[in-house]
Amino acid sequence: MSLIKPSRDEAEDAVRTLLRYAGEDPTREGLLETPKRVVSSYDEFYIGYDQDPREFLSRTFEEVNGYDEMVVLRDIPFESHCEHHMAPIIGRAHVGYLPRNKVVGISKLARVVETYAKRLQVQEKMTAQIADCIQDILEPLGVGVVIQATHECMSTRGVHIQGASMVTSRMAGAFREDEKTRREFLAIVGPLNALGG
Repeated sequence: MSLIKPSRDEAEDAVRTLLRYAGEDPTREGLLETPKRVVSSYDEFYIGYDQDPREFLSRTFEEVNGYDEMVVLRDIPFESHCEHHMAPIIGRAHVGYLPRNKVVGISKLARVVETYAKRLQVQEKMTAQIADCIQDILEPLGVGVVIQATHECMSTRGVHIQGASMVTSRMAGAFREDEKTRREFLAIVGPLNALGG
């Protein structure tokens, strides 16, 4: 399904409508530039819709001197927004894979995380998307993804629970089928640290 993206002027008008809905006057001096700023921030918050995470994994390296052990990138920070309330999700991702015959530059793993994070998200879906993308493109023996995040849709509205973090994981291939491989990955990831509020 192809979506028709509104113009920048239409997006700025929508922000003015929301300001009025909140009880504000969008013509007030302090708010005159707010619609432009909000739309510019949306360009940054949701840039992931303009990126294909699969492309980041397309350049691989096969000259690794027979390296066939686990590759893990820990503590990848990310910022996302929940698709239910558009409130921030702040967290860290841990990504690992067991190469079959090729590896990818580690910055590309971080770019995959960032691309999926820069979309409206549900943490469970994002965890699966990252793992499935790596599994599909690199075709490794296995993939593991663990994400820990705080959700401001829960801490700043609704139940107002502060300090709680959510942990999700997705294991594929050897990470799912072989308990020893899964335990090794989780040991490398280590204990999950408290996230800043």
